[in-house]
Amino acid sequence: MRVLFVSYEVYPLAKVGGLADVAGSLPKALKELGLDIDVLMPFHGSVQNIGIENTGRTVKTRFIKKEYEFELHRTKLPSSEVSVYLLKNDELMNVPDVYNVSDLGLQAMAFSDAASVFASEGSYDIVHLNDWHTGLMAVYLDQIGKPARTLISIHNLAYQGIYPESYLRISGIEKDRWEKISSGDNINCLKAGLIASDMINTVSPTYAKEIQTSEYGAGLDGVLRERKDDLIGILNGIDTTEYDPAKDRHLWVNFDSKNVEGKAVNKKYLQDFVGLPHTGNAVIGLISRLVDQKGLDLIAAIKEDLIELPIQLIVLGTGEKKYESMFERLQVECPDKIAAKITFNLDLAQKIYGGCDMFLMPSRYEPCGLGQLFAMRYGTVPVVRFTGGLADTVKEFDPSSFEGNGFGFYDYSPEELFKTLKRAIKAYEDPRTWSRIVLNAMEEDFSWKASARNYLAVYEKILEVKGDA
Repeated sequence: MRVLFVSYEVYPLAKVGGLADVAGSLPKALKELGLDIDVLMPFHGSVQNIGIENTGRTVKTRFIKKEYEFELHRTKLPSSEVSVYLLKNDELMNVPDVYNVSDLGLQAMAFSDAASVFASEGSYDIVHLNDWHTGLMAVYLDQIGKPARTLISIHNLAYQGIYPESYLRISGIEKDRWEKISSGDNINCLKAGLIASDMINTVSPTYAKEIQTSEYGAGLDGVLRERKDDLIGILNGIDTTEYDPAKDRHLWVNFDSKNVEGKAVNKKYLQDFVGLPHTGNAVIGLISRLVDQKGLDLIAAIKEDLIELPIQLIVLGTGEKKYESMFERLQVECPDKIAAKITFNLDLAQKIYGGCDMFLMPSRYEPCGLGQLFAMRYGTVPVVRFTGGLADTVKEFDPSSFEGNGFGFYDYSPEELFKTLKRAIKAYEDPRTWSRIVLNAMEEDFSWKASARNYLAVYEKILEVKGDA
């Protein structure tokens, strides 16, 4: 079986969000299962040149009145034999960014068309698409009589790639397909992928159920309910080689589940690093986009009570100005309790995972979430709202059985968040209890192995259905 995995970002070549982590890890896990798999991505202006070579081949695509030619480049994912192909067009991709470009819709459409040509020439059995940027590939492949079958993964349904109908007029997509892939007078790239792909998956079982409801379906719940028999939730994993507290070079002291003492040393160094005093209180980490979806409105609602708790809070991230300003003000008002770093810094993120006691994720919705998985890997106990992948990975600690790896709440309210934090703090104040929760978290297996086997089963199911057709 030959598989082409198509993503707009792939770690470490280009990373903006969690999609890059998935695209840089899942193909390697699938390769280890014996799958013949390649990765395809755009050659963004910001791509890290890690052994990239020009193959000398080109791929041409023709929109109405406009032809684009893409150079085909190639490298490999680090520490693997997975080939990564990159399609380069300097006219479309000459800015040092992945998504912040002048016309992302046109760029994604042209890439999807060129990628479809590449896929159709490559004797692939499965083309695995990811998010709206690649959704139109399913339509293009179908239009040219695709030799391969398609799976599309939804990493966040809120982002759909909606553009004016004028884009359809230059796309080369046949007119009798327009109505099905439109939302009102606009083209909807994700909807196109959901309708035209053979199967659909999202990145956790709970999120797969949630998006079939009007509350979480972002206007596409009807489409997803119609395709419920072709929709499956597969939990994301993490690269446990890349994220390993026993070897992580970003930490001051390495540690593992058999030698957790090093975590306390990292906590003290982390406090020094961000300017917080050493106390016996719990240190809570928040690494996030500072937006409502991530539960920042809940935190804002309890901020006065929050600073009265026996905790310290380290915030890392950017987002809405009101939340950036809120944390900056709190840092000035409470310099012994709040450290706000309004930026993103991978080195500091790793130090937060390794040095904090708790990790806060009170999300309104969360397709899968990777932060809680990284946190547990490093013995940092998650405090979450039970939604999407958070509900599938974080289990409430039960003091009677000593089972569970974190703390959570269901109702999206400031009161429930505050009660959950107090519950976690109470557990933290009992060293025996806390040590057990930390150990439970660290012993969870969130590697890609199980997820990769589930994806392989989906690929096989798609081909089996194809054979019966």
